[in-house]
Amino acid sequence: MSSNPLPVNLYENLLLKMIAVLQLTHQSEGTTTPAAKQTILQATNDFKNALAQAKDLVTNLPGGELLIEDQDEVIHMLETLRDRKRAQLERFSRQPLQSSTLSASEQKMEIDSMASTPAND
Repeated sequence: MSSNPLPVNLYENLLLKMIAVLQLTHQSEGTTTPAAKQTILQATNDFKNALAQAKDLVTNLPGGELLIEDQDEVIHMLETLRDRKRAQLERFSRQPLQSSTLSASEQKMEIDSMASTPAND
């Protein structure tokens, strides 16, 4: 899980792209020349594309379809489960270890002689 579902640089660049559009539209020459119009159009399209990509990433976040109350309920359920597991581990760790090794005379082994005999067909 090393990949970040929300790349920070995308969201940082949104502000920079918006500032670029605002600066271009407020320049002294404005939008009078075709080159200026093209530059503004390109900057605006860059901003719109980055904004659309950011919206898509946020919309597709896992769990994003849940209401805040539902998310809180899931979090509470997971915390309860975690606490139960911790309590079980604590109880288990307090139990004394018992040796499971038995002496050769205590071990009983049943051998199925039929399983080891080749079939005579």
